[in-house]
Amino acid sequence: MGGGKCFSGVKNVSLLRLAALTAFFCLSCGLAGAGAGSPLSGRVVVIDPGHGGDDPGALGCHGIVEKDVAMEIARKVALAFREAGAQVVLTRDGDLDPEGRRVEIRDLPRRVELANRCRAHLFLSIHLNHFSEPDEYGAQVFYQCGSVEGRKLAEAIQAELNRHLVDVGRQALGGDFYVCRNARMPAVIVEVGFLSHEEESRRLTDPEYQERAARAILEGVARYLQGNREEVR
Repeated sequence: MGGGKCFSGVKNVSLLRLAALTAFFCLSCGLAGAGAGSPLSGRVVVIDPGHGGDDPGALGCHGIVEKDVAMEIARKVALAFREAGAQVVLTRDGDLDPEGRRVEIRDLPRRVELANRCRAHLFLSIHLNHFSEPDEYGAQVFYQCGSVEGRKLAEAIQAELNRHLVDVGRQALGGDFYVCRNARMPAVIVEVGFLSHEEESRRLTDPEYQERAARAILEGVARYLQGNREEVR
């Protein structure tokens, strides 16, 4: 997701198809063997790799394409969450949606509708940033202005990304984003780093660095859920 980019756009969505694919995709995920004490145990988490299909997203240094790196990181995030006991739903796999159709450029309503019909507990959209100034680097998490839970989730993930990757003082930021505004659950956009930064763009394609990012996102979500548990007490 490039600097200043905003999610928008609406199109008609086939509710019948969405209901069918949601039932199939949610049932196909299954739970991995995590203890019942895990804050993620039994949670339904939608992980949304940004862009896809004919929409490459940002184009970074060394010919790196955002949609490809977002997919690689999202797969690692999905695996980490399943191992922690969550039920994971991916909004796309490569350039295909869960129904096996090529992802369209303006399909944000489909992604949000999938999350809403799955009655997901959380929605995490994975992106990579890009800015005209090549010195900008570091991960940043965005949430919908006015969403208290979205802000708490974003802040928890931001803290772990700063701890696990690089801390340049970035903080979670609020804004107006289609997916966050229309999701019926806490939703955030995670910009894992800047493809426009020479060194960071290389790191973002490194599997080990991607694993660290996935672990940071997992720990941030666990921290958020644990905090909510303690508030209830």
